[in-house]
Amino acid sequence: MSAKSKRPPLLEDQLCYAIYSAGMAIQRAYKPLLDALGLTYPQYLVLNLLWHEDRQTVGRLAEQLALEASTLTPLLKRLELAKLVQRVRNPDNERQVIVALTDQGRALEERAGCLGEALLEASGQSPVELDDLNVKVRRLRDGIYSRIGRWNLDRT
Repeated sequence: MSAKSKRPPLLEDQLCYAIYSAGMAIQRAYKPLLDALGLTYPQYLVLNLLWHEDRQTVGRLAEQLALEASTLTPLLKRLELAKLVQRVRNPDNERQVIVALTDQGRALEERAGCLGEALLEASGQSPVELDDLNVKVRRLRDGIYSRIGRWNLDRT
C-alpha cells in the first residue's frame, strides 16, 4: 500500500466535517438573534429544554445535551446571574439540583421563536427539506450512540 493511499480524505469529503461545519454555519446564522436576546448558543439550548419541560435536574439537562454536569454548571450560573433560571436543591434528594425558569426566562421564549425562521431563510432550503435532513441526522446520531453507548450523565 502506498503512502498516498493512507492519507485521510479531504475534509470536504468527510461527513463529520460537513456536519461540524454546518453546525458552525447555523450558529453564525443564529448569532445576531441570540446577541439581541443576550444569550450564547449553549445558553439557548438549555433554555429551550426548559421551555419544553421546566424544572429539570442538572443531570437530566446534561444528559440531553451530551455534556458532563460539571461542564454545564458554569453556564447555569451565568443564566442564574441573568435572572433567567433558578437553581434549587431537590427536597427529595439533596444531591440533586433542579433548574427552573424564572418569569424572565419564560418571557424570553416568545422572543426566541424566530431562530427557526432565521435558519430557514439562511439555508435556502424548504421546511420539508430541513425536516428531512433533521430526521436523517438524528437517525445517524442515534445509530452511533446505539453502537458506542449513549451518554448516561444523570448523576446529580
